[in-house]
Amino acid sequence: MTELSLRGLTKRFGAMTAVDDVSLDIPEGRFVCLLGPSGCGKTTLLRLIAGLEAPSSGAVLVAGRDQTDTPAHKRDFGMVFQSLALFPHLSVAENVAYPLAIRGVDRATRRNRAAELLQMVRLPDLGDRRIHQLSGGQRQRVAIARGLAINPRVFLLDEPLSALDANLREHMQMELRQLQQRLGVTTVVVTHDQKEALTMADILILMDGGRVQQVGAPMELYRDPANAFVAGFIGNTNLLRGHLRGREMAVAGTTLTLDDGDRIKAPDGPAILSVRPEDTRIAARGVPARVTFLRDLGESVQVVMDMDGTEVTALFAPRDRPDVSLGDSVHLAFEPGRRVVLPA
Repeated sequence: MTELSLRGLTKRFGAMTAVDDVSLDIPEGRFVCLLGPSGCGKTTLLRLIAGLEAPSSGAVLVAGRDQTDTPAHKRDFGMVFQSLALFPHLSVAENVAYPLAIRGVDRATRRNRAAELLQMVRLPDLGDRRIHQLSGGQRQRVAIARGLAINPRVFLLDEPLSALDANLREHMQMELRQLQQRLGVTTVVVTHDQKEALTMADILILMDGGRVQQVGAPMELYRDPANAFVAGFIGNTNLLRGHLRGREMAVAGTTLTLDDGDRIKAPDGPAILSVRPEDTRIAARGVPARVTFLRDLGESVQVVMDMDGTEVTALFAPRDRPDVSLGDSVHLAFEPGRRVVLPA
């Protein structure tokens, strides 16, 4: 069942179009990440969904009902902001129960609901503490519990983990995902961190310039990108300019024959070949290149090469580390069936 639908949603600020004709259907119970570079329109789109911004045109529907003109506080949505916006003068439990208090829910029900949610986010004994007594991760859990207090139909989060250090952020990604799976609440998270989106999302919505570039499962965008922007933003890839003719791609003076497993999304003519570093190999034959950088990352070995003026990266498991040194001339081969040809 479709829980949230956007129809031609557009938002203009003067001459600038922040969100441009976005139409989406988000199924019930899914974890959705709005991903893209800074300024791409993802936060504005979330605010339009929440009712914190009025669209210039288009509509927001929840379970088939038009909510475009419904005020934010009547949309039955839970929200967590980047700043968390917790109240320092209230206890942890009072912060969690605040959405219920402003809805006139009685004190006993508020207290029980706060205790239930604090247990859920693994803070069962901290209800009487003040916000300044909590760590960053604990504050994050309090904000999430507060957003869930009203049993929202849709849970919206704007860069909720951006202020956390790297290790805590990764831990909270897993916690948030596991909590969402347990509750089954439809969740939309804004992030600019591709690793975060790949970790958490059922559905990834990648934006650029106010427009949706591609929607799908994370691995669908990774393995089958719609265009060069998607290929370059989701994970790391080598984007090699060349010329396509039928099932042959000319790159750096070498002609590659594409097989049935390779995706061709461009017409004959100038095109871009996208190949992931893990699908790039040093071989006896192939495209000539020169080694310019070596890096041992522990779990992998990265080899960077210059291929006719284009930087190409290959990634190897430690046991497969190639016997090459800086300045060596090598040949590159690209894994058949894992190559994508995109419009130039």
